[in-house]
Amino acid sequence: MPPTQAESVIKNIIREIGQECAAHGEIVSETLVAFMVKAVVLDPSNGFNMDRALIKSDVQKLVKLCVARLLDSKNPSLDTVKMQVYFDMNYTSREEFLQEHHRVLESRLGPISREITDNRSCAREELESLYRKIVSYVLLRSGLGSPTDIKIVREATAALQSVFPQAELGTFLTLSKKDKERQLKELTMIVTGIRLFNRDCGKGGEGIDDLPAILHEAIPATTQHIDTQLQTAQDQAYRYTAILEKVAQNPLSDIITCAQEVEMMIKQLAAQLEQLKMTVKSKTAVPTSQVFPIFIALSNLWTSFQDETVLLSVLSNLTTHLEPFLGAHELLFPERVIQDLLDGVTVKTDVCRMKEHMEDRVHLADFRKLEWLFPETTANFDKLLIQYRGFCGYTFATTDGLLLPGNPAIGILKYKEKYYTFNTRDAAYSFAQNPEKYIDLIREQAKKNAELIQLLELHQQFETLIPYSQMKDVDKHYIKPITKCESSTQTDTHILPPTILRSYEWNEWELRRRAIQLANLRQKVTHSAQTDLSHMRRENFSQVYSSKDASTQSTREGSTRVPRPQIYIAGLRGGKTKTTHGVKVNLTRAVDET
Repeated sequence: MPPTQAESVIKNIIREIGQECAAHGEIVSETLVAFMVKAVVLDPSNGFNMDRALIKSDVQKLVKLCVARLLDSKNPSLDTVKMQVYFDMNYTSREEFLQEHHRVLESRLGPISREITDNRSCAREELESLYRKIVSYVLLRSGLGSPTDIKIVREATAALQSVFPQAELGTFLTLSKKDKERQLKELTMIVTGIRLFNRDCGKGGEGIDDLPAILHEAIPATTQHIDTQLQTAQDQAYRYTAILEKVAQNPLSDIITCAQEVEMMIKQLAAQLEQLKMTVKSKTAVPTSQVFPIFIALSNLWTSFQDETVLLSVLSNLTTHLEPFLGAHELLFPERVIQDLLDGVTVKTDVCRMKEHMEDRVHLADFRKLEWLFPETTANFDKLLIQYRGFCGYTFATTDGLLLPGNPAIGILKYKEKYYTFNTRDAAYSFAQNPEKYIDLIREQAKKNAELIQLLELHQQFETLIPYSQMKDVDKHYIKPITKCESSTQTDTHILPPTILRSYEWNEWELRRRAIQLANLRQKVTHSAQTDLSHMRRENFSQVYSSKDASTQSTREGSTRVPRPQIYIAGLRGGKTKTTHGVKVNLTRAVDET
């Protein structure tokens, strides 16, 4: 089936399911219906073949199953899915939310901003109208009062006239559109800073709420409310865990961040106001270069207070809308039933369970081919992305989907670039013997209970069910462990031959000079001259004949011979006397006898 046709069929199925639910008095969102359709198709017990197109009977069966699940008012699984879908569609990160909030604010200010920047007025009445629009723009952008309140408008007009009198409108109209927009934003921040300073001095500030005080009261109240709801849900989970022997989780990170930001900004606001008071004191005139930056800083701080107020309101509303999804548990398991099941059972928290097995660690000698990570050998041990959101995969696979938090201190198993934790050493050893077996069991269990896909973060295995908020992170690389060990390296001084090009020149003016020089050489002639002083440096050439071997021949050969001297000494052997007497006899023949 072509992709376009398949999308059309799916949309028709979703629309039909929505209409069926509406006919029974249940209004469901298209996102929830789409999630349920994919969950039903993935469940192997429903018998849908993913490799072939859906026929008419399949579509009817799919619609019937989805409607039945969506209308089941006593199904905790459905409530969990509804909660996940609602949270996924309404929650976003702090940075993304504030960016979207500012984008919406800019779009709402767009029409009045264009009226001001596109204005070409010349008449006095038209210029007065333009000035009033600038005052309204300043009030709308700053959010400090209504532009329809006369007192607020008068105060804002007075503040604006002190830095931007109406006489300067002519100069303003000659600016480009971007410069006009930039100046409008700058004027808004300066006027906001002036009004905040006047409010602190008790001389103005009409219509300005005390946001630091409001946030100071609202944040603890919101934190306590959310903490109470989380504690209730967590206690309920601990009780179920004690009965079934497994579960728990969750945080308040965004609210805590709000509290930290507000506390820091209150200190900064007090410091800026004190600095402004010290700068102004009782002076009648203060240089704008000294006070304008402080006014702008005050405006930015107040904008941050407004952002925190909006963010806190959204988080509080989100929590309020999630509370109704917890009702199905109380209907299925009343307090009397829970107490009967808890008879003789000790309720343990996650911390208690982890402490029980804190000393039971994996022995590396038992695993030669698998890699285990420990806190003392891994620098970023706490930042690793653990599979199944930190729950023990072995316990989940072998106990029909029961959840227990893993204990990283036992050891983190690295298998195919993914990391797994376990609640006991025995569970770690069993999982490590055949990881693929338990991974497949977990996948099949998640197919039967679609709410587990998001809870255990199995979106990579079920790409059709990736939450909208995580679509952009599908290809995001996991954090890799930074293992610590003693090592040394040695490198050669020059591994590769030098590639420095001596004739390279980066200066384009030098290149231009060389080009002109070469161009001029084409029209030049080389001359030379010889002088008395330079003749010894000239190049000289001479020619010689190399020596050759020569010989002569005489008429006859001749030779001479000298007689050999022969001398004999007699009496050396001694005689009758004690003294030896020698007699020298020259026996050399004469020359003429030879």
